[in-house]
Amino acid sequence: MASSPPSKRRRKGQTVVGESPSKSTSTQEKSSPVVVFAHGAGAPSSSDWMIRWKELLKKALNAVEVVTFDYPYMSGGRRKVPPKAEKLVDFHSGVVKDAVSKYTGHPLILAGKSMGSSCMVAAQEDIDASLIVCLGYPLKGMNGAVRDETLLRLKVPVMFVQGTKDGLCPLEKLGVQKKMKAMSGLHEIEGGDHSFKISKKHLQTNGSTQEEAEDAAVQAIASFFTRSLR
Repeated sequence: MASSPPSKRRRKGQTVVGESPSKSTSTQEKSSPVVVFAHGAGAPSSSDWMIRWKELLKKALNAVEVVTFDYPYMSGGRRKVPPKAEKLVDFHSGVVKDAVSKYTGHPLILAGKSMGSSCMVAAQEDIDASLIVCLGYPLKGMNGAVRDETLLRLKVPVMFVQGTKDGLCPLEKLGVQKKMKAMSGLHEIEGGDHSFKISKKHLQTNGSTQEEAEDAAVQAIASFFTRSLR
C-alpha cells in the first residue's frame, strides 16, 4: 500500500517568500518521527541488513532520525549468546529515553528485527510510543509454543512485517491479532524468510525483485503509521 512521498526538506536558513521559515520548519520537523531500531539476536546494528533497513525506514517514514544501537552482549566486537529478551529491556529503554529527550515532541516509533524486545519496551509505563514495527516477529518458540503474552498486553498500534516462509512465525499463528487490544496491521513479503530474503526462483517466477518487495513493505509501514495517528 503506497503512501504519499515525503515533501523535500528545505536547507537550514532557506526562506520562501510570504512564509514564516521558523513556523514551517517547526511544523514539518515535529511531524517526523524518531525511530529507535533494535537489531536481532544474531547480528549487530552494523550488519548489512540493519544498515539497509535503517535507510529504508528513514526514507519511507520521513524520520528525523533512526537510532540504532548494540545490546551489551553484542558490543565491542564480542558476540556472546543472546540473553532472553526480558533481560534486554532496561538497556533498551535507556536508549529510547535518550532518543526521546534529544527529539522532544516527535512521535516515537519502536522498530525491531525479530527478538521482541521492542514490544516489551513499549509495554513499559514510562515509554510513550506511537507505533511498534515488528520485522519478523518470533511468535513461535523453540518448543512450538506461541509467544503472545507481550502482544496481548500492548495498547500501542503494532505493524507486523512477515515473510511467508518464516519458520519462526507461520502466518497462521498471527491469528493472535484478533485477540490483541491494540490496533494492528500485517504486511506479508511473499516468499520471504525470517530476514525477508526471497529466492531467485521465486522472484523470477513472479517477475519482481528483492528491492521492490522491501520497498512495498516500508511503504505499508508508512501508510499504517499515518492511519494510526488519526
